[in-house]
Amino acid sequence: MFDFSWATQPGPLIALTGLLGLLVGSFLNVVILRLPRRLEHDWRTQARELLGHPPGDEAKPPDLVVTGSHCPACKHRLSALDNIPLLSWLLLRGRCRHCKARISWQYPLVELLTALASAAIAWKLGFGWPLAAGLAFTWILIAAAGIDARTQLLPDQLTLPLLWLGLLLSLVPVFVPPDAAIIGAAIGYLSLWSVYWLFKLATGKEGMGYGDFKLLAALGAWMGAMSLLPIVLLSSLIGAIVGGSVLALRGQDRSTPIPFGPFIAAAGWVWFVLGDRLGAWYSALFTVGQ
Repeated sequence: MFDFSWATQPGPLIALTGLLGLLVGSFLNVVILRLPRRLEHDWRTQARELLGHPPGDEAKPPDLVVTGSHCPACKHRLSALDNIPLLSWLLLRGRCRHCKARISWQYPLVELLTALASAAIAWKLGFGWPLAAGLAFTWILIAAAGIDARTQLLPDQLTLPLLWLGLLLSLVPVFVPPDAAIIGAAIGYLSLWSVYWLFKLATGKEGMGYGDFKLLAALGAWMGAMSLLPIVLLSSLIGAIVGGSVLALRGQDRSTPIPFGPFIAAAGWVWFVLGDRLGAWYSALFTVGQ
């Protein structure tokens, strides 16, 4: 019998989880690129059926699992050697092997981000079922943030499973008890819903989308209501720094709409991993000298 107990030790566990994150990051790129197109196709099809219009003649976008990856420029199907996470992009110097077209920085960035975030979850939670839950939490957040950054869309296909998974895990409980998860989900949704309507009544404009409400509700289900205020404040800080920098680099003014979901997701993940440390640092900062 082989002894795999070594893989549960902190060092090997973090390294193996990071390697798994690289592989998953490659799949998350597929989700980020293909899921919005499939949703748009389905919405158009349903709209035609509802209005009694004949079916459209456009081809259905590729699925998320079966259809292999291909170059966006020349459509050449990529071989296994061209699909090695991060390494293939580096060896090919960011270009397609066949047509030499540039390959987006998104691919290696998502793969590297997923690897690092997965390794951090392993460092935080160690070996066990909470690690599996934490990885699912991380991967869904990365996919949702990536889609929102590209399309300003937070699909229910990601936010709602994240919400329900958080509520179900509270029954064990894994991270928070059921009452904290339920109250956290309700307050998370209603807080941004209230801000949305106050802003719309005051300005006549929509300041955010309903997907943001559902994403914050999901974070409340995973971490409880007490995490929501720090997450909102942290997401606002990240949004101000990152969003402002992006607008400045693009030469756009502050009236340009930018998606808020990636900042909520980033803040939620940071609080999930470092919330106890940040909370202790905050308390120590304001109790010094008292």
